[in-house]
Amino acid sequence: MTVHVWAMTDGAKHTGVRVAETAAGVVTYLVAGLPESLPPVPPRELERAWYAARAAAIAEQDGPARLFRFHMPGEIDTDLALTDTDARCWAEAVDASRGIDNLLGLSICLRLLALVDLMTRARWMAEWVTLLPDGAEINPLLLRAASTIALTRDARFDETSLRAQIGGAVIARNCRPSGASA
Repeated sequence: MTVHVWAMTDGAKHTGVRVAETAAGVVTYLVAGLPESLPPVPPRELERAWYAARAAAIAEQDGPARLFRFHMPGEIDTDLALTDTDARCWAEAVDASRGIDNLLGLSICLRLLALVDLMTRARWMAEWVTLLPDGAEINPLLLRAASTIALTRDARFDETSLRAQIGGAVIARNCRPSGASA
């Protein structure tokens, strides 16, 4: 596979993302910044992405392989390849519903993928996700935390930080005076 590295154009500087496609059909993204500098997203946007990805998975939709190169002058580039069938499906669903050719859309997509990744390897996540016959529902406190916590350099969530943020939200909710609203 040949990947072309290009300079940021004015348009790419505006959106922070430049998109191209290789001859093999791999969609490539050059991102101005590193994964940990992607912006927080509204929890409702992450929830919409969750449902769009779930619908795409049920419909057995596919998407292209994607290669992301995160570039920050003076830093080592971070490359992320989405070649897994499920990850490609979910990324395609977010791209089709929100677009991932901009920093906010890309942040939504990578947060969704990081959340799913953590669900597959962290047993404690089970108490924050309700399994249903047609998918899963995510607790709003988990969605809020996943929407705001920074991603790591490899575009994942730091498990300890995410768990601490959820715990802090639970404590704040339980310490609210009677009659106070959220």
